[in-house]
Amino acid sequence: MPNNFALISKYVALLDEVYKKYSLTGDLEADPSTVRQGNNANEILVPKMNMDGLADYDRTTGYADGSASLEWETKVYNYDRGRRFTVDAMDDEETAGLAFGKLSSEFIRTKVVPELDAWRFATYAGKSGTSKSEALSTGENVCAAITTANNALDEAEVDDEGRILYITPTLHNAIIALDSYKSKEMLEGFSKIVKVPQTRFYSAISLLSGRVITEGDTSTDETIGGYTKAATGKNLNFMIIQPRAVLQYTKHAVNKIITPEANQSSDAWMFFYRAYGISEAYDSKVKGIYASVSTT
Repeated sequence: MPNNFALISKYVALLDEVYKKYSLTGDLEADPSTVRQGNNANEILVPKMNMDGLADYDRTTGYADGSASLEWETKVYNYDRGRRFTVDAMDDEETAGLAFGKLSSEFIRTKVVPELDAWRFATYAGKSGTSKSEALSTGENVCAAITTANNALDEAEVDDEGRILYITPTLHNAIIALDSYKSKEMLEGFSKIVKVPQTRFYSAISLLSGRVITEGDTSTDETIGGYTKAATGKNLNFMIIQPRAVLQYTKHAVNKIITPEANQSSDAWMFFYRAYGISEAYDSKVKGIYASVSTT
């Protein structure tokens, strides 16, 4: 394909743009300038600072020596997914490119973004510093639960600036319906409120392999790919996350394009898409994540 690198760059830029527009967890992405590529392709390096605390001041000897260090900690990607797309051969390269551009944009919006959001929420819920199982049905119940959550974060000395409330539309609407000063004041205390459809909001999910899985005499068809609520998963009511409590870094790649002439299996263009990255909570900052988990 002529100018293959330019086409790949164009598609990656398109995918990034669609991702940023529709992702519900995009606000938690790490600043790219704060991470480095690791020694291996599946690794990144993140800064980790260590320092001593205060010591007594002595009028004779003065200040006690202390140390501070900045280390680069290696983190391994825990998310790596992909798909191969086939677009029938067309009159010219531009027409095929338009077809793939439309297909990939819809794929990112309806398949990739929901899965990434669901994967992250489930991952963070599993690592949350505080997780409470509760059935919430009324606006009053929800407000009381969120107040309890904020109290827990405050007592753990989690910075209240920047906290994000992720909540199902149903429970958010229950709060809005109260139309009270207290409920409005409570919501205004968050830097952002994100409404998350229940279909992306589980305490645990299963990622489907995209293949037929055979174990002994049993075969499971997972060719549709995507994700499902795990057997052990529960619905999430809401989560409060201090962004500094999590490490989230994602990359999209169209790393190969095969022309119809080079395609040995069919008269079609082949585009290879991959999404990989990491979503995890810092061990020292898990108190910055609070999960309210439904009883169902």
